[in-house]
Amino acid sequence: MKISRLSAWFTIGIVAVFYVVPMLAMTRFAFQRIPVIKLSWGNVFQKWTIQPIIDSFGSPDFQRAASLSITLAIATALTTIALLLPTMTFAHLGSPRTRRFIEISAVLPFVVPAIALVVGFAGAFRDTLPILIRSSFGLVPLYVITALPFTHRTLENGLAALDIRTLVNASRSLGASWWRTIAFVIAPNMRASIATASFLAFTVVLGEFTIASLLLKNTLPLYLSYAQGSNPQGTFGLGIVLVVISTVFVAMSNRFGKKVRS
Repeated sequence: MKISRLSAWFTIGIVAVFYVVPMLAMTRFAFQRIPVIKLSWGNVFQKWTIQPIIDSFGSPDFQRAASLSITLAIATALTTIALLLPTMTFAHLGSPRTRRFIEISAVLPFVVPAIALVVGFAGAFRDTLPILIRSSFGLVPLYVITALPFTHRTLENGLAALDIRTLVNASRSLGASWWRTIAFVIAPNMRASIATASFLAFTVVLGEFTIASLLLKNTLPLYLSYAQGSNPQGTFGLGIVLVVISTVFVAMSNRFGKKVRS
């Protein structure tokens, strides 16, 4: 038992060093007004400033990119819940074969590269529905697909913890329609799962670069890539802020996930 515990702590320590050391290096580069070549242990506490990140927050380009990414993240979370919750509820009430088909479909984004997804999407809709290519909201369906492995599993666990058939039969016997049953009976009992799936979708959108880059949409990750030449310190500071925000979302999703399992 002691060896096993020691091995576990050793692994945690290695992983912590792997993540913490680069983050500390990023922090020094972003918030110290000292040339990189002169950084040393002797000047760790010298010339710290948050001015680079203040300049980045004041940039109109950053504000437009951040606004677009947040809007797309909210739209992705809402679209994901609106599509998956009714579909998966009907699947739980229907045949197990349908549930297996949805589960297999949900893991396909792990197999299909993002570049292949974008090429297929652009080829299919460039002539038939070009607004999806021109509009920034055309990213939403692609983001929903990208986040599907995470959001599906979260909602699946929440539905599996409920007695769906009893809830639906009780609601229907009182005269509620299918959609009122989903909105006012199933969804309130799925609050933790819905919140977790929304946090995960939000995190995926804030960190996704490939799809936005290929479709030439100036989202926040794309702005961070392009702005490194003009304000490298501010860009790295924004990167740290994004890492912190993503970590908070993941921690909140884990907290709600524990409520689902309990």
